[in-house]
Amino acid sequence: MSDALELLRRIYGFDQFRGQQAEIIDHVCQGDDALVLMPTGGGKSLCYQIPALLQPGLGIVVSPLIALMRDQVAALHEVGVAAAYLNSSLDPSEQQRVMTAVAAGELDLLYVAPERLLREDTLASLSRADVSLIAIDEAHCVSSWGHDFRQDYLELHRLAEVFPGVPRLALTATADERTREDIISRLALHQPKRFVGGFDRPNICYSVQPKTDARKQLREFLGEHSKHSGIVYCLSRKSVEATAEWLHGQGFDALPYHAGLSTEERNRNQECFLRDDAVIMVATVAFGMGIDKPDVRFVAHLDLPKSMEAYYQETGRAGRDGQPADAWMVYGLQDVVRVSRMVEESQADENHKRIDRAKIDALLGWCEVTACRRQQLLAYFGEFMPQPCGNCDICLRPPVTWDGTEAAQKALSCVYRTGQRFGAGHVIDVLRGQQRDKVQKFGHDQLSTFGIGAAYSDNQWRSIFRQLVVRGFLSVEHGQFGALRLTQSARGLLRGETTLQLREEPDKPKKRRASVRIELELEDEDLMDALRETRREIASAHGIPPYVIFHDATLVDMIQQRPQRVEDLLQISGIGQAKLEKYGQIFLDIIHQFQPAR
Repeated sequence: MSDALELLRRIYGFDQFRGQQAEIIDHVCQGDDALVLMPTGGGKSLCYQIPALLQPGLGIVVSPLIALMRDQVAALHEVGVAAAYLNSSLDPSEQQRVMTAVAAGELDLLYVAPERLLREDTLASLSRADVSLIAIDEAHCVSSWGHDFRQDYLELHRLAEVFPGVPRLALTATADERTREDIISRLALHQPKRFVGGFDRPNICYSVQPKTDARKQLREFLGEHSKHSGIVYCLSRKSVEATAEWLHGQGFDALPYHAGLSTEERNRNQECFLRDDAVIMVATVAFGMGIDKPDVRFVAHLDLPKSMEAYYQETGRAGRDGQPADAWMVYGLQDVVRVSRMVEESQADENHKRIDRAKIDALLGWCEVTACRRQQLLAYFGEFMPQPCGNCDICLRPPVTWDGTEAAQKALSCVYRTGQRFGAGHVIDVLRGQQRDKVQKFGHDQLSTFGIGAAYSDNQWRSIFRQLVVRGFLSVEHGQFGALRLTQSARGLLRGETTLQLREEPDKPKKRRASVRIELELEDEDLMDALRETRREIASAHGIPPYVIFHDATLVDMIQQRPQRVEDLLQISGIGQAKLEKYGQIFLDIIHQFQPAR
């Protein structure tokens, strides 16, 4: 592994491998297949880039995203690696130049879209090249059990026939055991060794709130992120458009992204997000997979995702640089109805629907936990964490619980007496004694349960009903516009055979402890601004995102170490020989313009 470590230091500017990187690289260099599960930001790309550079021949990387290919190839060029990409964004003459370079053996790495790779002419040309390895990124896309299934991944098993004996790596950030088996089977991996890295992202602070006034809650959350890049996820295109417009009116640089926009507008907005600081992308899940931007400081969900896997994948786009980041979400009972309805109305068979329902239930249960949120998240992926994390909303402000048995009995009784055919909003009106037209129309103001819950507010009742659904005492009938129905479990609670502890919702979540953030002196903040501006100017001149030049973490390291000579910059994490020669003196001159703060 000495050659691999020397390569890591000279080209990438890192002193040591992380986690299982070294073991994976050694395994691939021996010519064996592998399944690699590594969290977003964990360094998956080095697991195939370094073996491709260590061995003669061409490394092929299958990627579903044009933006990711372009950024990774640009980053490789910056460190002196011969790489190219092949996808629909290139015109015929550019594609021909790439294939000519492949034939001449001039490339170390080729990134290619699956649909382009599987073309007969592409396979024929690449089969004549000296291929050293094949990496299949975002491998969960091959599985119909996964959260982001892609049809064009299904034929990738042909690579085993076209390139016999060439080691193949399947890489993903999230895959449960069923999805892992599906990946191995569908890609026809040969006795692959499984490398399952830790799922923990300790720099991310997880926080979930009940949805009361989503926009007001989002505005309060964004108070500490006014100068940061982030992603706000919404379930519908309409919500994306409205939220982006509202944020823009609130003074934020917010852009929409969804499949209904033109390709030109999506690409333009994505480029702006990647290249500029403090841009908020408001998006559906059509945005994000493979986004390589390291300084995303927050991911916010205004609607409930479809599963724990989807949630983990989406929140994993925050804090790829290892610096503190937030994963913030609000959700309510209506989200449960909407997501569940999407499952029921899908074209999937009943077996798939059953699995999807279980995934929603698992996510709902996680939203309502009263113990460390990170411990429960990791447990879902089969990972044990012995101590509470201290960096989630539950740890920062442990929830208060109360005896909700009597309130729950009132809620269940009212659902029953109104005929089990109304949603939570109507039942709450009856419980609170509200003389609504709908209540009077059905004669529900004459029921014995009318007004028996006046002591609780509308929001308190919504919290109670949400927890009753999550705990399995009520079910939601999606074919009847979210009507609530009693389950078998409700019988014991109504009879007083069991008691129920409910969580009390705090007025506001406790803020993250300031100690987890890197604090810079005032003079250092001025230097940081100057370094960022220099980075931005260089990136703009080169037509690449600023983080391809240096990550924020590298700039912070420069400030903390205060290098005096160009060669001292090699001690900074993220600066290898090629970047030292290109940019070392430029950034050193900026540092010398500022007096040390200490």
